[in-house]
Formats: sequence, C-alpha cells, structure tokens
Amino acid sequence: MSDRVTIDVTDGVADVRLNRPDKMNALDGAMFAALVEAGDHVAADPAVRAVVLSGEGKGFCAGLDVGAFMGGGAAAGGSDGGDGEESSDSFSVLGGRAEGRIANVAQQVAYTWTEMAVPVIAAVHGVALGGGIQIALGADIRIVAPDARLSVLEIRWGLLPDMTGLQMLPRLVGLDVAKELAFTGRMVSGTEAVELGLATRVADDPRAAALELAAEIAGKNPAAIRGTKALLNAAGTRPLAESFLEETRLMTEIIGSPNQLEAVMAYFEKRPAQFTDPA
Repeated sequence: MSDRVTIDVTDGVADVRLNRPDKMNALDGAMFAALVEAGDHVAADPAVRAVVLSGEGKGFCAGLDVGAFMGGGAAAGGSDGGDGEESSDSFSVLGGRAEGRIANVAQQVAYTWTEMAVPVIAAVHGVALGGGIQIALGADIRIVAPDARLSVLEIRWGLLPDMTGLQMLPRLVGLDVAKELAFTGRMVSGTEAVELGLATRVADDPRAAALELAAEIAGKNPAAIRGTKALLNAAGTRPLAESFLEETRLMTEIIGSPNQLEAVMAYFEKRPAQFTDPA
C-alpha cells in the first residue's frame, strides 16, 4: 500500500487519510493510483462497516497537481491550491478503464467511494478544490468545517470536472446551482456548502465528528446498512417496479436473519449488538 494514502481499521471503521500534507494532498499520479488502490483494499475487507475519508495537514485536498500534470513546468502553476509545485511526475489525468469498471482512473478516484457497499463519510477541513471536491462528492455524507473552502475549480484552468462530480452535483444541489458552481468555479465556505446541500453538516472538528458517526453506523446490522445504501444510490435511476422488486428481495434476505434477530435482542436487552460481518 502506498504511503500517499493511509488506512487504519478499528472496530469496523476504516480511517482513510490522504497523506501528502506538504502539497495540501494535491492529486498527482501517485496519489491517483494510491486512492484507487485504497478504495479496492477497503472494499475487499469484510470487517469494514463504515469509512471516514479525510486529509492530513491543513486541508482535505487542493485538487489536481497541475505541475505534475503538465510535466513539471513552472508555468503549470502547481496544484489547484496554487502551491506552485514543480514535479517530473507526468501522468495522464484521465487514465484508462480497467476491465469490468465503468470509470476511468481519474473517475475511479471518486467513484470508488460511491460504489463501495458500506457508507463513506468525507471529513473536509481547509480546502476541497477541483478534484478534491469531486472526491468528497463521491462519499455518502460530507461533514465540513465552517471555514472550509470548496470549489468546483476546473473552469479556472479551462477544463470541466471529469471525476464524476457533474453526475453527483445535481443530485445534491439541483441542476441550476450545479451549473452555477461549475460555470463559475466560485469558492463557497463550509457553512454555505451546507446551505446549498453540497455538504451534510458542519463541525468544528469534521474528522472527529465523522469518526463518531461512522462508529454509530458500524454498530448497526451491516446487511441492512449495505442494502439501504444500494437502494438509495439507485433511487431515481431505474423504473419504480425494479426498485420495488429489489427492495423486496433485500428485505426477504434480511428479515429473520441472525443479524436481524440480534438487532432485536440487543435492543430489548439494552446491550450493544454483536453482528457477524458478511463473508
């Protein structure tokens, strides 16, 4: 596992951290690869019931490391956060599509958290710019610091958001607000992000709040949590008849299962439930 992303799993919660603090966790080739690898690693661990995604240092993610993308030229201007990095780490920002995946490498960096079976909570402090905000949009829940700065920043570089953000934005803020944010690249605070629906709620310490919420989720029936995420993610994307059938299928699998009965017994016995993780 690359040191660009760290993973610590405790009591069913995967604490995933972008770990390039000297560059505000800007996205170069190594970070892209590490995030995809981290997503695959966490998704394959049956002991993980919830994920917290955050950044080391002063910010969540400053976005694309333009210096690396342009091959290290000083004119590239560093990352989306303007840190002015020069790097020889040239890479294709789009990448290819691995067999069986619908997303290219850049898209998978964000989509890996969306398609993950368990809930993912992004804890945003400092900045979440360009690719950084798109990664946060791939999570199920976003807890942000009130003074965090978020922007769909790609238009600054004459680009469009290409890491699944344009698919997620309208579902959160509505089509018109999504267009305004993407057309202008304007900066919004954490407080405004919540007002717009871009973020879920604010917290002075987003990571601590996210870990607390993740621990609560990890204490629920994992099959019910996974089924609920799958149904919510698919809401509005297929005919109602199909959605109703899938809802019935999942409930039929869950009701009367050992984990569901354990949830009932734990409630009445006023004790923490002891669930079995999926195989």
